[in-house]
Amino acid sequence: MSLPTLPARRALAVLTLTVAAATGTQLAAPAFAAHPATEAPPSGDVEQECFEPGADLATSARGGQEHDHRHVDAAEVRRIEARTAGLLKGTTAADRAAVAQASSIPVYVHVMTAKNGAGNVTDAQVSQQVAVLNASYGGRGDAVDTGFTFTLAGIDRFANDTWHRDGASSKYRSQTRKGGANALNIWLVDFDYLGIATFPWDYARNPKIDGIRVQYSSLPGGSATNYNLGETATHEAGHWLGLYHTFQGGCTTTNDQVADTPAQSSATSGCPAGRDSCALPGLDPIHNYMDYSYDACYTEFSPGQSSRMTQMFAAYRA
Repeated sequence: MSLPTLPARRALAVLTLTVAAATGTQLAAPAFAAHPATEAPPSGDVEQECFEPGADLATSARGGQEHDHRHVDAAEVRRIEARTAGLLKGTTAADRAAVAQASSIPVYVHVMTAKNGAGNVTDAQVSQQVAVLNASYGGRGDAVDTGFTFTLAGIDRFANDTWHRDGASSKYRSQTRKGGANALNIWLVDFDYLGIATFPWDYARNPKIDGIRVQYSSLPGGSATNYNLGETATHEAGHWLGLYHTFQGGCTTTNDQVADTPAQSSATSGCPAGRDSCALPGLDPIHNYMDYSYDACYTEFSPGQSSRMTQMFAAYRA
C-alpha cells in the first residue's frame, strides 16, 4: 500500500455504551413494523461491528498493510456458522432464495448534518445511492444477480454537531433507527472511516443499533476521491447481510466461509490486476465488493456470496 498513514480497515469487538448526546432536530420518516426477535446469540458472544478506514478520504485507500483486523477468530466463526445452520435446519436453498427474492429491503437514510450544514447531502444523492445498491446487488453485465432489491423508505435529517461526527453513536442510532430486522438503516456521518456495519446475527441482542454508518462524502458525486461512486454502502450492506471480507482468515481454504472466493492474504488497495497473494488456487478477488478496492474496481459478488446472503437473510432478517 502506498499510503502508510491510513488506518487499516478493521472490525472491533465492542460493547454497547450508554453515552449522552445533544438532541437532534428530526424530520418525519415513514414507520415500519417491528420484526420479532430471532434467537439470541450465546452469552459468550460479543457484539461486533466492521470498521472501514478513511482517515484522509481525499487521498486514502481502502486497504491496509496489515492483516484483517476484524477480531473474529476461528472459534467465533465456528459458533456463528453452527448457530446459522441450526436456524436454517429443514429449509432448502430454494426456500431461502425465495425468501430473499420476495423481500425488497426498505432503506431508511438518516442524514447527520453539522449545524453549519456540513454533510447535508441532497435527496437526489440519497436516491442515487439506493440506485447503486440495486445495480450492485442486481448484477452489472454478467455479474451475479443476488436477488436482493432495495427501496427507499424514508429520509430524515438531524442537525447535531456531535452526531455528525459519529459521537454518541449508540445513543443516536437507538433514537433514530426505523423498521425491523429486514430494514437497512444508513446513517450518513463524517468520521475517520469509510463505513461501519453491524452483522445480522447481532440483531437479536441489540436491534436498536442495527445498520450501517457511511461517510457522507462516499455517496455518488461526493468528494471522497476513488470512493465516491456509492460502493462503500454496497460493501457495508454486504456485512449487514452476513458476508465477511474476502480476506477473512487469510490464506486458508475456509477463509471467508465462501468456497468460490479465492483466498487472499490481505486487503487490496487500488485495483492491482493480477494480484495473487496466496499459494492457493485463484487470483485475489480484487473486483469483489467485499475486498477494499477502489469503487471503480468493484464489479461483483460471487455465486457463493449470493447464496450466503440468502442464508443469512433467511436465518436472521426474514
